[in-house]
Amino acid sequence: MQHLDHEISRIIEMAWEDRTPFEAINRQFGLNEKSVIALMREQLTNSSFKLWRKRVSGRQSKHIKLRHPDILRGYCKTQYKHR
Repeated sequence: MQHLDHEISRIIEMAWEDRTPFEAINRQFGLNEKSVIALMREQLTNSSFKLWRKRVSGRQSKHIKLRHPDILRGYCKTQYKHR
């Protein structure tokens, strides 16, 4: 599946977000976790990719099944700044 530059940018942004699960990326863009990892490896510098992998590895919020049941959304309402 081909993605446009703005879609790739959004996928990378969602992958970096702590509260956005891989399932949300899959639902919106059709990429499973393995595909997101491959995209991140391809798009990021080696050091940024390693930093991202270290950050998300084992993070419960990146997987819906591992999340605390009280977390019902994929983003923090204060995460986006409104002007």
